[in-house]
Amino acid sequence: MPSARYTVNDVMTKTVVTVTPDTEFKEIAAAMKQWKVTAVPVIKGDGHVVGVVSEADLLPKEEFHGHRLGLIEQLYRPGDTAKAGAVRAEELMTSPAITVKPDVFLPQAARLMADQRIKRLPVVDADGNLKGIVSRADLLKVFLRSDDDLTAEIRREVVNRLFPASSVKVSVTWGVATLTGQVRDATLIPIAARLAQSVEGVVDVDCRLEGEASD
Repeated sequence: MPSARYTVNDVMTKTVVTVTPDTEFKEIAAAMKQWKVTAVPVIKGDGHVVGVVSEADLLPKEEFHGHRLGLIEQLYRPGDTAKAGAVRAEELMTSPAITVKPDVFLPQAARLMADQRIKRLPVVDADGNLKGIVSRADLLKVFLRSDDDLTAEIRREVVNRLFPASSVKVSVTWGVATLTGQVRDATLIPIAARLAQSVEGVVDVDCRLEGEASD
């Protein structure tokens, strides 16, 4: 199996803009603008993550600005109407925060984001203390690996292990890996294709391997 499985720790941003529960609304908005981020973790003590404030949490303030809240709005949108009157992070934040550990593999982090419909995850240690933040853009960094790097890994971790001393050729163009040649054990061909596809940064695999003709 390919050994270079990337984790959240490999791609996360380690310098994180944070706020505390008593940070004021305008301070949060100013920090987001200054640092060009769309969300900030809310931390207490030595860095324990207690929530996250995102742009979506701030928007109700503008949506209901100068608008008297009706009973129907308060009934069907209690969260938004409450945030419209919030002034500090502890009143605005989504809590508990959905977080991820540094050693989680990238596909797991991507699934968590998709399932929870969020764009970023605070990265925390076993005690819940902030270590970084990972975004959708961070998860895509693996696709910036060079074709030469991908070629070398597929040859080292897939071809050399499954087909030692074979004449299998590996080429990668724009992230698409092509495997060509003949191998003695044809039953290993689908395994080779699957393992090549699992290499972080590979976009697709065109497996043209064939089993050697028997005498």
